Order: sequence, then structure tokens, then C-alpha cells
Amino acid sequence: MRVIGVIPARYQSSRFPGKPLADICGKPMIWWVYQQCKKVRDFEQVYVATDDVRIMDTCALLGMEAILTSKEHRTGTDRVGEVARKISADLYVNIQGDEPLLEPETIRAAIIPFYSEDSLQVTNLMTKIEDPVDVVNFTVPKVITNRDNIGVYLTRAAAPYPKGAIGFNYFKQVCVYGFRPDALRFYCDYGIEYGKAKAEAVEDIEILRFIENGYRVRYVEVESDSVAVDTQNDLEKVRRLVEMKYGNEEKNLDKMERKKNQGGGVFL
Repeated sequence: MRVIGVIPARYQSSRFPGKPLADICGKPMIWWVYQQCKKVRDFEQVYVATDDVRIMDTCALLGMEAILTSKEHRTGTDRVGEVARKISADLYVNIQGDEPLLEPETIRAAIIPFYSEDSLQVTNLMTKIEDPVDVVNFTVPKVITNRDNIGVYLTRAAAPYPKGAIGFNYFKQVCVYGFRPDALRFYCDYGIEYGKAKAEAVEDIEILRFIENGYRVRYVEVESDSVAVDTQNDLEKVRRLVEMKYGNEEKNLDKMERKKNQGGGVFL
């Protein structure tokens, strides 16, 4: 199965213009996402799909494959659809360009079900909400599934409402999607003919287009500490986390190198 990873990256954003190029410890955010995707062994290739020459130039400078797409796309999935018209594959995986801490094994979780379910058309990821603030945070889409983990609805509201008890686990969306070519083609053709679907337009959650039109979207539960960058505060949080994770790794490598140069030896 030929699997392609696509990272949609739009420069203009109402909440955070230029977000893909935001600096995180000396590298643009899109670079961090790309590096995580390159670690996914299932991907034959990874592309950044962008509408902006500044992002294209940055990708070229840093050795990242990129494809220039139309500025008219309403959603990131439409941008992935344009890539699919140019590059043939059996499966396209949409990885959001604003989650630089997304783990490679988390990305793989959206791919694995396709190896055993021939009829499966769409996957998406979800993770248990640990911070109660996220339940009422409108920037965090909440996922509601049936007992087979097929998507019923996604919402920015605190739902489902715990009328009888509070012992309910809430799940939030992790924005990694897997699409068969036919499902991706449906999504793009629908957008051209009708625009966004009804609930999709209200909630501004693009996966709802599939659910509203009868597609079985399989949700895969993952354990993920990823942080989506929607605001400047999110960016500062991610900068601290990246510095803690990779800064400590660099310090340990420096320490081992100094010890080796001093003749102390290194045991791994």
C-alpha cells in the first residue's frame, strides 16, 4: 500500500497569521512537524502543501518536499485533495501543521486500521481529555463515538452533557486523518458543489462533512501529549516543551562528547 503524508500549511490565518513559520527553538514550526512525519515508516513520501511562496521557500531552504496549491481552498483537506490529484497513492494521511510535538507512533495509529479493513474510508484520532479546562475550551473539538468507535459527532461545546453523573470520559480530536482516494475525492467534489456541510460550517470542524453524509469515520484512541498551536500562548507552551525535550538531549550528547574527549569512555 502506497501511503503519502501531507501537511497542509496556510500562511494566512485569522487567529495566527504566519503560524507555519513561527519560530520554535531556531526552526519554523512546520519543520518540526515534518521531522516527526519523516519518522513514520509507513510513509513513502511526505509533502508540505501550501499556498504561499514564503513557506515554499522555507521548505526548499530546509530540505523539505513541498507542493504549491491553490489559495482558494476552504480547508486543509481540500489542499490534501489537490495533492492527491497530482500524486497517486492508496492512502493519504493529513497531518496538521500546527502540532509540532505529535509523536510518529500517534500518526501511525491513523494508518494501521487500513491494513485490515478493506472497506474503511476515513480514520481520525482521539485522546482522553486530562485537563478539565479543555472540556469547555472552544478551540478543542470534542469527539463523540458509538461503542465501536465510529464517529457520531464532533463539537466545540462541552458534550455530551453529564445529566446523571460526572464519571464520563471526554475525548478530544487529534488532527491526523487517513483518507482513501475515493473519500478524499468525495470531500473535494462536495465542497465545489455545495461548500461546507451544515454542521461542518457551524462548528468549523471539517471531518463533520463525512459524518453528515453517512461516512463511517473510525476513531482510534491514542495517548498523546501533543499541543495544537492556535494562539500565541500555545506557541510559548510548545517552545518550553521543545526546549525541555530536545534541549536536554543536546546537553546529554554534549556531556558524553566531552567525556569521550577526556578519555573517560562512553557506555550506551
